[in-house]
Amino acid sequence: MQFTIETRELTSEYTNRPSFEGQPLRTIVEATGPDEAISEYVRASAAELVSFSSHGRGRESIATVKKEDAVYLVRVYAA
Repeated sequence: MQFTIETRELTSEYTNRPSFEGQPLRTIVEATGPDEAISEYVRASAAELVSFSSHGRGRESIATVKKEDAVYLVRVYAA
């Protein structure tokens, strides 16, 4: 099954303020479920999973991840 992963920067260490500029980055991941999709994304992007909330089958899941100096909001949903 394909999942779309949308990533948007929330904060940056350099600015210490929310960063809501620009469009989210989108990635397509092959996985059996949203938890596997986010795990694949975290592994492939060398990020650290901070939190993950799944809202059931067929709905979007939300995560926050930390990568280098920034925190990102990540939405995962069936493509």
